[in-house]
Amino acid sequence: MSEKREGALFYDKESGRYDIRFGLDSFYGGLHCGDCFDLKVDNAWVSARIEMGDEWYLAGLPRMSLDGLIVRM
Repeated sequence: MSEKREGALFYDKESGRYDIRFGLDSFYGGLHCGDCFDLKVDNAWVSARIEMGDEWYLAGLPRMSLDGLIVRM
């Protein structure tokens, strides 16, 4: 079983998708609707799924700014 990698969400204007930055030159490669990952909330990890409607959002969670959120995959 491979270990999950921790990084930060950011919006990639070129692709129009959110991505995860794991390090200076290490990226996930672009998230798609339905992609799942863990989200760090108050020092605890919760399961999250990214979706697109009028804008990108995390299904089942309150609307929030996604930029800079700490996630792991």
